[in-house]
Formats: sequence, C-alpha cells, structure tokens
Amino acid sequence: QVQLVESGGGLVQPGGSLRLSCAASRINFNIYRMGWYRQTPGKQRELVAFITSGGSTNYADSVKGRFTISRDNAKKTVSLQMNSLKPEDTAVYYCNARIPSSDSLNYWGQGTQVTVSS
Repeated sequence: QVQLVESGGGLVQPGGSLRLSCAASRINFNIYRMGWYRQTPGKQRELVAFITSGGSTNYADSVKGRFTISRDNAKKTVSLQMNSLKPEDTAVYYCNARIPSSDSLNYWGQGTQVTVSS
C-alpha cells in the first residue's frame, strides 16, 4: 500500500518560514507527479504547487514567489519551502502523488497543520 507521510508543519509568525516534507514509500516515485494541496474548514482542497516527474513546476498564484517545491527521487521525498508566510496560508497541507492520466493512481497523505499567527 502506498504511503505518503508529511512532516514539518507547525505554528509560525507572519513573515516567517516553514519547510514541509513528504516521504513516499511503496511507490515508483520517479514517475509520479508530486504535489502539495491545502484545505481550510468549509472550503475545497486547493492546489498549492506540483512538480512533474521531469522536474517542471507549477504554483498557485497566491504562493508564487514565496513557496518553492522540490523533489529528491533518490530519497523519494518532496518538499515545500514556504517563505514570507501570511495568515491566509493557514491550512492543513496534504501531499499528493498522482499519475495525471490515471484516475486510480492518485494518493494522499494524512495532512499536516500549518498555522500562521502572531
């Protein structure tokens, strides 16, 4: 069974930084598009950023210039460096692994809470 385990969430002041990591197991990591999504109560889960198997990246407009996604295929990890954090970045952040052409090859982590507050 595929496992995605997030870490690195927590409480940070506005303007601060956090780094989220996601460790994948039981997965052919290299071929998956890896992404980070976030969700707040009462709202739909939204894309934050993804990185393709070839290393191309895509970001939500709200995080461009502040967040950076990266992957390490040898370690089967994907990271999200979050800088200049704002209160509106507060959410549960989820790691995602998917093959875009497949409906079934789409996996989620359990989520990690990020709270930006003074």
